[in-house]
Amino acid sequence: MEAAALAYLAAGLGAGIAAIGAGIGIGWLASSSMEGAARQPDAAGDIRGLMIVSAALIEGVALFALIICLLLVVLV
Repeated sequence: MEAAALAYLAAGLGAGIAAIGAGIGIGWLASSSMEGAARQPDAAGDIRGLMIVSAALIEGVALFALIICLLLVVLV
């Protein structure tokens, strides 16, 4: 296989794994947040704020991974 073909394959696999990982991470985050809000309804606002910050950090890591995958395709 040529180097360009391997770069495309690696970028595609990397982007897919990054998307799956972000989806799983945000799913666990939302599940835990809903459970915490159900157990303590008074703290639901604080839990929601922390959930939004955490989800943004997870999405940031996933976006960073996707950018690295795009750079892999462009630079090869």
